[in-house]
Amino acid sequence: MEILFYKYQGTGNDFVMIDDRESTFPIDNLALVRSLCDRKFGIGADGLIAVRTHDSFDFEMIYFNADGSQSMCGNGARCAVAFAHFLGIIGKKTSFLAIDGPHAAWINNPAWVALEMSPVKSLEIKDNDHFVNTGSPHHVQFVEHIHDFPVVDTGAKIRYDQSYAPNGTNVNFLSPISTEEIYVRTYERGVENETLSCGTGVTACALVFGKAVGIEKVFIQTLGGKLEVSFTSREDGSFDNIILSGPAEQVYQGKIVKEI
Repeated sequence: MEILFYKYQGTGNDFVMIDDRESTFPIDNLALVRSLCDRKFGIGADGLIAVRTHDSFDFEMIYFNADGSQSMCGNGARCAVAFAHFLGIIGKKTSFLAIDGPHAAWINNPAWVALEMSPVKSLEIKDNDHFVNTGSPHHVQFVEHIHDFPVVDTGAKIRYDQSYAPNGTNVNFLSPISTEEIYVRTYERGVENETLSCGTGVTACALVFGKAVGIEKVFIQTLGGKLEVSFTSREDGSFDNIILSGPAEQVYQGKIVKEI
């Protein structure tokens, strides 16, 4: 099978993009998804996204992690919006469907996408840390000396902890830079490694940090670049109007032949 693909990245979180408006890509073939995301024998990516038509929305984003599992992906969604704009499906604004429900998004310039995330009901205390579901599950831990922190070893232990069985969790390590900026590193479930950035992860960290210091807009530095998260905090402990903003750009496009 010859597959036309596009490669996108958002702060170093990279994705194989498939224009599947004709519904010809075999999305049930998880072995194919894994092989395309493989960095040695495939294209190489943190995930794969198929953009499909939908009767009630501008498009539907079907997202797979590199291991073939599915979840919500904030950076992936922003890249999907940029891809849909490139394909001529949308203009500067859009309403689309993801695994966790509808989302709105805006393209502020050709390489900057703002995404409305799903509301968050609460922040849970997890021992001395936090747990937040921002469309995907996230454990959040404050750490010092974040640049030297053993993200993969510590992240894997928490990701596979029995308390998160059977599906596990993503794990984020957060270190304040100032009263309004944080540095975040993430161990991603489904990639089973540290990624350069995680959109749902930095959103979780922004909510935790923002509530702790009493602000509603947080700037985030990741290994792959800078993101912004703004939100509204409610008296009942919930959050809405959550907007994740950052760069999203096409890296290249090509064709690959795979047996299916």
